[in-house]
Amino acid sequence: MRLSRRGLLRAGLAGTAATALGGLTSGCAVPTGSTGRNMVLWYWDGGLGDTVVKNAKARYGSTVDLEAVKIGGYYRSKLITTMAGRAHIPDIAGLKGEDMASYLPNADQFVDLRTLGADKYKSQYLPWKWEQGIADDGTMVGFPIDCGPVAHYYQYQVFRKAGLPYEPDDVTRELNTWEKYFAAGEQLKKRIPGTCLLTDILGVFTNVVQQGSKRYVDKDRNFIGDQQHVRDAWALAVEAERRKIVSDLVSGTPDQLSAIEDGKLPSNLNASWSMYDLKSGVPKTKGKWRVAQMPVRPSNSGGSFLSITKACRDPEQAFRIITWILDAANQAQGYVDAGLFPSTPASYQLKQLREPDPFFGGQVTTDVFGPAAEKIVVAYNSPYDVALSAPLLDEIKNVGVLGKDPNKAWSDAMSKCRRIAKHLGVNY
Repeated sequence: MRLSRRGLLRAGLAGTAATALGGLTSGCAVPTGSTGRNMVLWYWDGGLGDTVVKNAKARYGSTVDLEAVKIGGYYRSKLITTMAGRAHIPDIAGLKGEDMASYLPNADQFVDLRTLGADKYKSQYLPWKWEQGIADDGTMVGFPIDCGPVAHYYQYQVFRKAGLPYEPDDVTRELNTWEKYFAAGEQLKKRIPGTCLLTDILGVFTNVVQQGSKRYVDKDRNFIGDQQHVRDAWALAVEAERRKIVSDLVSGTPDQLSAIEDGKLPSNLNASWSMYDLKSGVPKTKGKWRVAQMPVRPSNSGGSFLSITKACRDPEQAFRIITWILDAANQAQGYVDAGLFPSTPASYQLKQLREPDPFFGGQVTTDVFGPAAEKIVVAYNSPYDVALSAPLLDEIKNVGVLGKDPNKAWSDAMSKCRRIAKHLGVNY
């Protein structure tokens, strides 16, 4: 079917609890689609490595003028609005991983990459990441860029002072369950007063859900956010609050960064790209950090795709460009340029990913993130997941920040989910 404005707006609502589109109707300059030799690539700052994009322009310059445009602001809304207007559509479009499910119901607006020979590349990419780019009807919409395996960042000397395991292999082995991790938080607080294991309980909830094989809506459009896998994540988050191993700070604030710098928040469960946040946010902690595997099993946070729109006049050439930009060597360069952890396991043995990192005490962090990326559980991502997870995320934050009764918070979240599900046509 054609992608109508109504269909796009519905996809937009499914992707967020409330989305206002119209980012391209305010008079900003918009690149045109391909004309003759011209081919337009849309992405966002940090979405691709600058070196790789520059080299792609040079490599294919004899046959095509590749115009790579970084789109600022609300990228997804701008792309959706442009496609709905059926004008000025880019030939190649980046698709953010967190938005991918909202594009898949409109797969007919993208070239099926399998028709261009994508299947012969499949074995070179992480299987779960490859599957995320495929719609329910089998259309391959997105070609994998990066992924975001989650690991356990911790401050070596603080853990050592608290009598906790402090070498990466020991932390991985001895804090391999949520119970052991929480117990470590209690010991940390007892041995070093004023410290907390976690900034907030939201991270526990999201990581536990993302460790599993189910999310909030299944393939048959049924709401499953009230099932045991979500209840268990909720209970663990509440347990972290009950055991008083959580700070009263807000992530990303100066107070939180100050606490991290002072060793008062020495543990962080976050994705591979978070190491660059640490390096820029708390540079004085250089050498103090190590990375280990997170409790239970890895989860994933982030990671994006490249697609070819139906507006592209030369899909074969566009596909050649995509597959070159996203091969193992170039994904390794993307990691150096922009911290994009490769979705190509062959990259993990290349020089760029084998360098000891002084910020992490000379540790080769790929030895943690690589195995984590290969062990991530495949989960179905519904276009309605974001909208129907929002009430749960809001209410678990209310438990942690406002001290709201967990049972009341759960009940309120379910009531909100019921209303949203009815509006979106999801079975509750």
